[in-house]
Amino acid sequence: MRIVDIPIAKIYVPASKKKTFDESKVEPLAEDILENGLHSPIYVRLGKDRYVLQEGLHRVEAMKLLGETLIDGHIVQARKA
Repeated sequence: MRIVDIPIAKIYVPASKKKTFDESKVEPLAEDILENGLHSPIYVRLGKDRYVLQEGLHRVEAMKLLGETLIDGHIVQARKA
């Protein structure tokens, strides 16, 4: 799977993902990313004019905290029902 640069401003976070957000994890993660880099890309799927977050909410928020505009990500296919 290829890693691409995803514009953070174009990432939509579904309500179900927002429920799992723990703000206390963001600052320590941001510090780790600053020191060691982002080790795990996020997972998104393509939506209408945006990317829909599948995995990686804390990484996205940590990168925002660091003032980044792009994040490494994998683009995955939507699950078939």
